[in-house]
Amino acid sequence: MKVPYHKPVLLKESVDGLRIKEDGVYVDVTFGGGGHSREILSRLGEKGRLYAFDQDEDALANRIDDERFVLIHENFRHIRRFLRLYGVRKVDGVLGDFGVSSHQFDMAERGFSTRFEANLDMRMSRRNELSAYEVVNEYDEETLRRVLLQYGELKNARAIARAVVEARKATPIHTTEALKSALRRFLPAHRENKVLAQIYQAFRIEVNGEIEALKEFLIQMPELIKKGGYLSLISYHSLEDRLVKRFVRNGMFEGEPEKDFYGNVDVPFKKSGGLIVPDPMEIELNNRARSAKLRIAERV
Repeated sequence: MKVPYHKPVLLKESVDGLRIKEDGVYVDVTFGGGGHSREILSRLGEKGRLYAFDQDEDALANRIDDERFVLIHENFRHIRRFLRLYGVRKVDGVLGDFGVSSHQFDMAERGFSTRFEANLDMRMSRRNELSAYEVVNEYDEETLRRVLLQYGELKNARAIARAVVEARKATPIHTTEALKSALRRFLPAHRENKVLAQIYQAFRIEVNGEIEALKEFLIQMPELIKKGGYLSLISYHSLEDRLVKRFVRNGMFEGEPEKDFYGNVDVPFKKSGGLIVPDPMEIELNNRARSAKLRIAERV
């Protein structure tokens, strides 16, 4: 039996959030296994169009045979530039399901999962020159500390960075198991998986430039989405969710927007409904949904 590439999270809720028009133009910026894209296409009429992005070569095998659909093999941080190649300057809605796909976690050789021994890789696109090997073996101690603190939110980031630097003096750290061995004293039995997940998250975000990519993507949304169009975004950790929340609320990532004489602020989006999270049944069927947070915003 063929194992599903990726089980889409909050499928109905996220696509409902786009308020799809049959003749609209939409973008799925995280195609993966195509679950969200197929649902969007099921709601479009003959004149509707869907463009999807995915930087992972493996996702190309899931391409949908539909004349209304175009799959673009690029990082979504370049969304406006590549849509313009297809003559698209404005769209009715954009959906994003960020994070690592089930397929990427389950392919041991990709190095994303704490469950398998594999080479330190963690690249979402194999075209990316930087892998986790370079981060672990070539970054200096202070840069490693910053990555672990900023992206892994690890309070003992300095001690972990120092341990990595000390371990690699003897021999380069090539594999996930070697990394675990180097950091064994930071992995108490009752918290090993949680701490490892934070460490892996930090290195993965650094390798793939995930935070910078998300910021670049978000700042293009006001010009790309038509007024009255929608943004439907699923995040899986607090760093992403905080950026999405602040951008929707303030139109910026830091600080507060300027107010006019009457105390009003001019921001490009307004939130549509409240925060949406998976119900217990979805989490039971798909454990990776447990940390998902969906935010929907309307272009105003």
